[in-house]
Amino acid sequence: MRLISEHSGSERTPKALLRYGAGAAAVAATALLGARAVDADSAWYRSLRKPPWQPPPWVFGVVWTPLYATITYAAGHALNASPDGPPRTRLAAGLAVNLALNAGWNWLFFGLRKPKAGLYGTFLLNLSNAELIHRVRRVDPAAARALVPYAGWCVFATALNGSITRRNPPRHR
Repeated sequence: MRLISEHSGSERTPKALLRYGAGAAAVAATALLGARAVDADSAWYRSLRKPPWQPPPWVFGVVWTPLYATITYAAGHALNASPDGPPRTRLAAGLAVNLALNAGWNWLFFGLRKPKAGLYGTFLLNLSNAELIHRVRRVDPAAARALVPYAGWCVFATALNGSITRRNPPRHR
């Protein structure tokens, strides 16, 4: 099994390795920044009414670790497969927006303690995922397929967030 794509021999050039590194750094920063907002042990979160189908808290770490790895893989492969210039810049920008929305959800839901704001954030993330997969598919179909579980988990997260929002209407003073 080869981890470096067989598109050409250029994947081992310093610029190509830098793109892989930049993708990995962006994904790691997303994971760390997003995790800073999460406090699943807070009294606020524990007080929320949750659906019976919500996974236990430890599942989220187990799921997100390989998802972030696949995002890293897809980012590096797609950035290296994308033509220089505006196409690569647009792909990098789409990836950056996607990662910002990914980390942003944690801050909307946990940081602000606003499930409804988190729900809007997940809708935007789902749209971004669809756009990113479409854009990546044009340059590297295997990298696009690697993003599908991430998009699927985000759809599940949207359903979960929606259920929590419905079960916990905002309290007016």
